[in-house]
Formats: sequence, structure tokens, C-alpha cells
Amino acid sequence: MKILSIAIPCYNSQEYMDHAVESALAGGDDVEILIVDDGSSDDTAKIADRLEQEHPGIIRALHQENGGHGEAVNTGLRNAEGIYFKVLDSDDWLDRDSLIKVLDQLRRFVREGKLVDMLLANYVYEKPSVHKHKAIRYEGVFPRDTVFGWNDMKKFKISQNILMHSVIYRTQMLHDCELELPKHTFYVDNIFVYKPLPSVKTMYYMNVDLYRYFIGRDDQSVNEKVMTSRIDQQIKVNKIMIDAFDLTKIRNKKLRDYMVKYLAMMMTVSSVFLIKEGSEESLGKRSELWRYLKNSSKGMYRLVNKHVLSKPMQIRGKAGRKMVVWGYRISRKLYGFN
Repeated sequence: MKILSIAIPCYNSQEYMDHAVESALAGGDDVEILIVDDGSSDDTAKIADRLEQEHPGIIRALHQENGGHGEAVNTGLRNAEGIYFKVLDSDDWLDRDSLIKVLDQLRRFVREGKLVDMLLANYVYEKPSVHKHKAIRYEGVFPRDTVFGWNDMKKFKISQNILMHSVIYRTQMLHDCELELPKHTFYVDNIFVYKPLPSVKTMYYMNVDLYRYFIGRDDQSVNEKVMTSRIDQQIKVNKIMIDAFDLTKIRNKKLRDYMVKYLAMMMTVSSVFLIKEGSEESLGKRSELWRYLKNSSKGMYRLVNKHVLSKPMQIRGKAGRKMVVWGYRISRKLYGFN
């Protein structure tokens, strides 16, 4: 049995997918690489088939009609035979030395019969256009190199979030929590790292910079102009997250606090882009989104609304909107996330 399944969703990725695949090949025979061709119109499918022929037993090429990033992840998960599961976007890559260290630890879990639900590692924003990279690490939040639970966590900084880039899940746990991402929807990685959390009981953190997250393509989903044009997709994801759980019923306080923080961040991001667009329609969508949360659960609305990330949302009028945009620009400059 494979130790780790790495799903690589690919849509018209012919220009850069080789790099992602090559980085994952450093894992050797204990890794299976699932290249999911999401109905590409370029040579992505041919490249995937060629790579499968060149690396039999390691690479599998999976082809589907276009269903979007979420459905490509679903397809990878349905076909995964590894004990653990990770998603690698086709324009990103894994650090070779870090991957080898992570696999050594996963093998140890399997050998000792003590599987954790989630392994976490650092990720790095790679922004070559401005010769900048920024590592997001979890020192001071998670205990290092030991199995732990939610009660063992310390407080997250605003810049520290559990993202798709930082997680490796136990595959069966994802099946057990019935994770299913929506088709033809962007930004579903937020659901991927939100819905499984209450099912996660044991974790392990390695202070290695495993995932390299490329920032800079004009058509990238996190490009600011692209995010503004796809704001309805972001709102859809927000609502799916709101509907997933009533956070007031999450018993573990540290888990609840983190999930509130993450939902507050997502609500704030959507609000920022709606405010930046500035039309009456966009401002109306912003108000409707917060009403949706309030109507879903007044208790959850109060938890999210009083979070520090949501505070600027409470300032009425143009002054409040300017403060929100100013805060976004400062954060963007500090962390280089789009």
C-alpha cells in the first residue's frame, strides 16, 4: 500500500505541471501521484499520459470532463490508495528534502500503528516577480515533533491559518467525514481545510518548509482582479462554510475559536473585495452575506462579528470602508498573498 497519495488537479497546465510532478517524484515508490486532467483543451492530457508511462506504479493519469478544481480534488480522493492524502496545485511544487522528511515520519506512523488524522508542515509564498518569498510557519502554535490534540495548541497569529498547502490528511478520515467539494466553484480549498476539522482528533507538526505556493500568474485564482470578478464564487464558498456547522455547538473551545477565526477571515475577505468594487450591488451583496450568517445562527453571528478580523466591518459609512481597504493593502504588502 502507498503511504501518501498526492493529487495534482490540472486544467490547461501544460506550461508548468512537469515541475509539480517532478517535485512529488522525490517521494519514490511510497508515493502515488494522481494527475487529474480536468477536461483540459491544451496538451495537459497528453503530458499526463506520458508521465504515467514513464513512471508506472507511481503516476496515474485520471481524465474527467471539466468540473473545476473541487471536482478534480474529489476525483483524486475517490481514486486515492494511499494512507494519507495531499493536494498539490499544478503551478506549485514541493521541497524535495522536506518531502523526504515528511514521508519518513508518515512511514513511522504506519510502522508503529499510530496514525494521526492530520500532519501539518509550513508553506512558502513564492513571488518571483518581486524576488520575494514569505514562509508561513507554526512555531509557537503547535507542539513540534509530537502527537497532539486541539487542547495542546497555542493562539494563532492573524497570518497563521491552516491552509490546503500546509495539511496532509489521513485518507480514511476524509471519507468518514464525507468531504465532497462543489463542482465548478473556485476557492473550494477553504472548504477542504474547514469541513474536516471537527473530525481531526490527533495532529503532528513538522517545522519544515514543504509546500511552495507560486504567486504571480495573471489568470491565477488569487490574483486580485480575478478574485473581484469571481466574488460570487467566494460568497458561495462562504455560505457553504456557514451551513457546514453551527460553531456554537463545537464543544472544544480551542477548535471552536480557530474555526470562528477562519470563518471571520473568509467573511472579511469577501467583504473587502465587495467594498473595493464599491457599487451599490456589491455593497448590497456584502450586507446580504452577513444577514445570511445571522439568519443561520445568531449565536454564530455574534461569535464571528466580535472577532478582531471582523471589527472593521462594524464601522459604518465611507470611513469604515476606507479603513477596511487600507487594512487589506497593508496585509497584502506584508504577506504578499496575491
